[in-house]
Amino acid sequence: MVIPPIAFLTIVIGIAEVSDLKKVGKVGGSALLYFEVASTLALVIGMIVVNVVRPGDGFDRARVGAQAVDISKYTSTPAGQYMTEILTHIVPDNAVAAFAKGDLLQIVFFAIVFGCAAVLIGERAKPFVAVAQAANDILFQLVSMIMRLAPVGAFGAMAFTVGKYGIGSILVLGHMLLCVYITCVLFVCVVLGAIARAYGFSIFRFIRYVGEEVLIVLGTCSSESVLPRLMTKLNRLGCSKSSVGLVLPVGYSFNADGTAIYLSMASLFIAQAYGIDMSFSQQVGLLLLLLVTSKGSGSVAGSGFVVLAATLSATHILPVEGLLLIIGIDRFMSEARSVTNIIGNSLATVIVAKMSGEFDPAAAEAAYAERFGPNMPFQQNRPLWASKPAASASGQPPIHDAAVVLAGKEP
Repeated sequence: MVIPPIAFLTIVIGIAEVSDLKKVGKVGGSALLYFEVASTLALVIGMIVVNVVRPGDGFDRARVGAQAVDISKYTSTPAGQYMTEILTHIVPDNAVAAFAKGDLLQIVFFAIVFGCAAVLIGERAKPFVAVAQAANDILFQLVSMIMRLAPVGAFGAMAFTVGKYGIGSILVLGHMLLCVYITCVLFVCVVLGAIARAYGFSIFRFIRYVGEEVLIVLGTCSSESVLPRLMTKLNRLGCSKSSVGLVLPVGYSFNADGTAIYLSMASLFIAQAYGIDMSFSQQVGLLLLLLVTSKGSGSVAGSGFVVLAATLSATHILPVEGLLLIIGIDRFMSEARSVTNIIGNSLATVIVAKMSGEFDPAAAEAAYAERFGPNMPFQQNRPLWASKPAASASGQPPIHDAAVVLAGKEP
């Protein structure tokens, strides 16, 4: 109900706050390149882990199979055909219908076009942007209220899974849960760590810098609640307002690395649980499909599960009923994917700012010195790719940030 308007408003606000479309194109192009590489790596790594460990093989297939009355109905059409349908479906015939159906990909496309149009009319768009920001804040608060009931739903879902599939399902689900957590940790430490090192700074110090936001996300399983705080921190770190305002909100839909890991692992886990032996070509087709559907995952807790349902339905290979197998542990997997998402998006904002020349190294050193002391610099080694720093990326003295003052707390 609230995911489509949140996705739309967040993207529109991020683009509308940039006054120069050339800058939008430069920053946006760098961002899309980074997003595609990072999310593809996340999907591939998730698939490799599930194929090697095969956590879904432990399910009692007699019980699981009883839930799939006719698996053949999911295998009637090649995956490649559905990939074409999805690509041609991105442009909405009717924007209102896209919201009514909750079609996230169409909404994201419409939001980007709408945001660019807002930039073109300049000052006249400011009243709308202010209203959009207020509406977004209201929706964020609504989601926060709903999430207070999430533990009750998780308890009921776990009870349903154990009652239907037996006590042994707990061990299998625990194995799957452990695989997801380990994969997310390895992705952050190895893949994101290597990217950060290539640009001259440490991923572990960076995680410490955004540590408070990571803890909030860990508790809420949702990254939307920390968006204002992250924008403030990254601006103070030296990323220009235009890069932060565009990359971070758009990254919530286009750079959900943790959700990408979850989607690839959960899809193959369900296939293994149902005894569906997917060929290499079918897995490649699934990967291409996930490259599209994962871009529609939002920042709200549980949205990854919604995207997984849409993906299973689109494959016509995997049974949608398989969602019942993992719904009980989805809340716990949501913690891992949400934390990975927020770290990945925060890092992406810094990297894209560096790639686009929208990063102020002096501001970064000042932010780290204030946070950790003078003995822990931001830049630790010579970056492999250097870019011309922005003259004043933060746009104002780093300590007196308006968003921090409004929050009533230094980040």
